[in-house]
Amino acid sequence: MSCPVTLFAAGSLRLAFTPLIDQFMSLSGIDISVEYGPAGLLRERIEAGEPCALFASANRAHPQQLLASGRALSAHTFCWNQLCLTTQRTGEWLDLLRDPTLRIGTSTPGCDPSGDYTWAFFDNLNVLEPGLGQRLRERAIPLVGGRDTVNVPKGELASAWIIRQGLADLFIGYAHYATALTGQSDIRCVTIPPQYNVRCEYQLAVLDASKNVKALVDFILARDGQACLTAAGFEPLTV
Repeated sequence: MSCPVTLFAAGSLRLAFTPLIDQFMSLSGIDISVEYGPAGLLRERIEAGEPCALFASANRAHPQQLLASGRALSAHTFCWNQLCLTTQRTGEWLDLLRDPTLRIGTSTPGCDPSGDYTWAFFDNLNVLEPGLGQRLRERAIPLVGGRDTVNVPKGELASAWIIRQGLADLFIGYAHYATALTGQSDIRCVTIPPQYNVRCEYQLAVLDASKNVKALVDFILARDGQACLTAAGFEPLTV
């Protein structure tokens, strides 16, 4: 019996990859061992020599860095995402961000692409309203996705849990979570208009040339894999 394919995947992919990997294993008979975490920290583990056959990152920077260093054999974009606000407050997105009394939770830049995308979003807001993005950077509290950030209980969505625990009044995170939060009476996801939002590109880094890894990559890029990503709220490659 062959060893399982070791997959490192960004934590934001868990809702999509859980059914995707189950379906792939059922159809192919290939065993997959998945480990989720902040993509920046997963990349560091790969660079430190930890075995990994395929890395699904929430950005392109980490796979491209592995490619440039010779650790990855190839890289493939496989879906897209955006940012949104999660809150219990009422109001439009910009009014909420302008309110200096509201505590803003984010993920951790450098360790987690969600934090990097959020900081890029703040840069976009400086163009809309000079100084706003800088003020938001100063107010932002990196609560998750870092080395020493809070531990979100298993089965909880970080954004909703943080709001319900009173750790922040707004959380800036991935828009695909709005799909999982549909029907939650105490939590609302507020859309950020595309012209000010950030388009989040997800890439695979292939680190093993085996046929089993190729089969998994092909599955993620093909119809059934893309359907799992779309069902979880991601934008598929065809968008």
